[in-house]
Amino acid sequence: MPGTILFGASSMLGWSIWRARPAVTAFCNTATRRFPAGVAGGIDLDDEPAVAELFAREQPALIIQCAGVCDVENCEESPEFAWAVNVEAMRNLIAHVPPATRIVYCSSDHVFSGDTGPYREDSATDPLSVYGKTRVAAEQLMLARPNTVIVRSGPWIGPSASGKNGHLDWLRYRHGRGLPMTVVADEARSVVWAEDAAQRVWALAASEITGIRHLVAARTVSRPELASYLNERFAIGATFAVQRRSDKRAPHPGHVELTTMHRDALAQPLPAVVAS
Repeated sequence: MPGTILFGASSMLGWSIWRARPAVTAFCNTATRRFPAGVAGGIDLDDEPAVAELFAREQPALIIQCAGVCDVENCEESPEFAWAVNVEAMRNLIAHVPPATRIVYCSSDHVFSGDTGPYREDSATDPLSVYGKTRVAAEQLMLARPNTVIVRSGPWIGPSASGKNGHLDWLRYRHGRGLPMTVVADEARSVVWAEDAAQRVWALAASEITGIRHLVAARTVSRPELASYLNERFAIGATFAVQRRSDKRAPHPGHVELTTMHRDALAQPLPAVVAS
């Protein structure tokens, strides 16, 4: 799509979205160790002078925003950093992006606890973690802006830019290095294939839809079920331990089933990662 800027190109979501439509201007954050081939450069959206300078020279028709700190433990340990990157950065973006630019903001199902679902777009948010709270705050900023759509989703399953991120590459990477792995027994999410999710994001970007949209999966999948399925399907050969949410240092959501209040074609469920 011409006149498009993608932020967070090396993130799990951004990498999948970019691979689906590589002919866009893509940025990573400046701390990225190795930029994927074709990335325009690095920018930190919490660096307001850099953001102002970018939009003084660029007038994109569309922005897809996937940048942010998504590591739940990191956010718990450094809440000020999480707030700066996930919330204040969005304030900078809104302040300097051209008013006519359409924004697709990729959020997360971590805005919900998993204790009170299923969840529609109009369900009350109740995040457990610092990360989830920053997502809620960023969503509120985005909701106040015209021509903006917020996309909430569960985990995306597919390859990552670094070969380490996302559930699939996490299993491969840690198994290949003999590192321990633990999955959460009492966590279930609306898991989607990255390719399907990326195509839905592009379709939403091309639409006139605004507000919040959920990427609904055909069924929710527990973490142990997901790990076992990916381990077998991709012949990884990994072994992993199972713990409960209460055993983990950082807060984990429970059963986060994303549903939708909409009935149009872009609200239809995406294929299940694990068949029933």
